[in-house]
Order: sequence, then C-alpha cells, then structure tokens
Amino acid sequence: MLFKLTDEQLMIQNMVREFSRKVIAATAAERDKTKKFPAGNFKQMGELGLMGMMIPEEYGGEAADAVSYVLALSEIAYSCASTSVVMSVQNSIVCESFNHFGTKEQKQKYLLPLASGEWIGAFALTEPDAGSDPVSQETTAVKDGDEWVINGTKRFITTGKHSKVVLVTAKTDEARKHKGISCFIVPKGTPGLIVGHMEDKMGLRASDTTDLIFENCRVPDSLMLGKEGDGFKIAMSGLDSGRIGIAAQSYGVAMAAFDAAVKYAKKRKQFGVAISKHQAIRFQIADMATQIEAAKQLIFSAASLKDRGESYTREASIAKLFASEMVNQVTARAIQIHGGYGFTKDYPVERFYRDARVFTIYEGTSEIQRIVISNHVLRDKRKP
Repeated sequence: MLFKLTDEQLMIQNMVREFSRKVIAATAAERDKTKKFPAGNFKQMGELGLMGMMIPEEYGGEAADAVSYVLALSEIAYSCASTSVVMSVQNSIVCESFNHFGTKEQKQKYLLPLASGEWIGAFALTEPDAGSDPVSQETTAVKDGDEWVINGTKRFITTGKHSKVVLVTAKTDEARKHKGISCFIVPKGTPGLIVGHMEDKMGLRASDTTDLIFENCRVPDSLMLGKEGDGFKIAMSGLDSGRIGIAAQSYGVAMAAFDAAVKYAKKRKQFGVAISKHQAIRFQIADMATQIEAAKQLIFSAASLKDRGESYTREASIAKLFASEMVNQVTARAIQIHGGYGFTKDYPVERFYRDARVFTIYEGTSEIQRIVISNHVLRDKRKP
C-alpha cells in the first residue's frame, strides 16, 4: 500500500527540507574536507525540535510520530549524511533509551537538555573485539558501596568527542551472559572517562567517531539506566529504532544521488543528444527510482508499526537491510552516469558514494539483519 501523509507530516517535511537545503547543504562539502563538527547546525536543529522529535514535550521533545521523524531525518541526510547520523543516534538511541528506561529524575536532568538539543549524547556499546556480538563485550562494572567502577574500551562511538553524556553498557554479572549486562549514564568530565583515538573515516567525515576509554570510572548507583541486567534489552530496543533511522538516512542519501544523476543526465550530451535519451541510461534511472520507492515503503511500514505500538523488530531490520544495500547501488549508479566526472570531488556524487558505504555496516551489518529477519520468519507463523 502507498502511505498517505497527514497535513502535519507534510508540514514537518517541508519545513525540514527548506532548512536542510538552505543551511545544511551550504557547507556540507567543506565539512567533508575539514571534518569540522557542525555544532552550530545542531543548535539550530535543536531550536527546530529535531533533536528529540519523538520525546514528550514535558522532557523537551516534540512528541512527533515515527513517520514524521523518518521524513525529517531523510531530508537532513539528503544534504549531509554526517549531520544526519548524529541526529539519528541522538533521537533513536540516546533520547529514546532515556525516555523508555530512565527515572523521572534522570529524564529531568539528562533527557531535557538532550531532547531540546542543548546537549549531544552518545551510546557506547561496540568494543574492539565485540561489535555484532554484544554479549562478548569485555567492559565491566563492579559494585563498590553505592558506586559502580567501570573499566573497558568502547570503539567506533558516534559523537564520542563532542557528546555531553554517554550511555555505556558493561558486564555486571558475567555468569548471566546477556542478562548480566547493565547500562550506565556517564556525564563527560567524570574522572576515568577518556576520549581516545578519533577515526579518519572514508565517509561521514564531519561526524566524529572515537574510542571511549573507561579507567576506574566511578558512577553512583543512581546513574544506572533501568535495572541491573537491563543493558542488553536497552541496547536492542535502541537498535530497533536506530535501524529505522539508518534506513531513513539511506533513503535521503539515495534521493540526493538520484536527483544529481537525473540532472546530470539531462544536460550531458553524447553523440549529439542528452545522455538521458539513451536507453542504457534510462534503464539505470528506472532501476534507481524503483529501488528508492521500494525502500521508502519499507521504511514507512516499519515506522507505522512503531507508531501503532506494535512489534517492529523484523520490519526495522528488513527496512535497514534493503535501504542500506539500495543506497550503495544507487550511489554507484549515480557515479557511473556521471562517468569520469563522478570520480572527482567536483561533483557531490563522489561524497554520497563514500558516505553511503557504512550504512550496511553500523548498527548491525547486513549479515546481522539477515540473521534477525530469518530468525523471526522461521519462528513466526506470519507470512514473510
């Protein structure tokens, strides 16, 4: 079925589109070169309500639905994938984890400035030897009186440097495996929390990705998020929402590449006519349009399930798998249509191609999505 957007959803989409094309896009290419974190843009996005969109108004959010969030996120990704990945982690994983599992006091102190965009947050799950298998993580938290002492290293943490507060998972009872993982709130400036190596990445270069090192980092018992042993559940819940976010980013970047390719095909002439007149190019454009539309419908389907309060783990993985693979194909085709020019930095499709590559990797690789999907299909009586 085709999804019909409400007037409010269309208003949000149009508002974010205008902001994204006028403000975010203007310096995206320069940020890709300099790797400068767009703090000023995030301040404006916070003022527009884009950093805690699905959070209740009492905690600084906009109480928007997931479909509106997807629309807004894809419009930001259209202009700058680096900006959109920070927005995605902030909304889907950090803010929602606080909203679903935080105490009233924790929400007042941490969620309020996060959802309003005053602060940027980070979620620290991945480790040097534990990515797709979080149960293998080695970071520990040991109880000492009314404090927890955290030790370990987290890797590939989005906004690890520029965040004001970090949610970190750690083993509190190794014998209980995934039920022995807990989650802690660690404000920046806490002794023992060290920002380590910053990655020099292929894409998303204006979004910092760092190690976070915990050396006898002490946090009070009041900064445990949820109950002891809830860490795995918190992470998986955040990743479900985050995977819809990755799919939305993939859609946004794919649309940017598609529009650039169509524009170029109409003006570039070969053999006396615009290359858009050649069947080889027209078929590529048709395939791109079909893939993008299919991804959009899968994303809306997953977001709609989330809005209705239904289980959406399988649908989020399906949307993430298809959309992330799609954007890699679409950006590659966009470069092919540009020919040699697509391989240069004079045209934005080169940046789109580099930015898109990580979408099949982070927040669960394509291989992990296939495991999640097949597990649901094989134990579920519903048709795929």
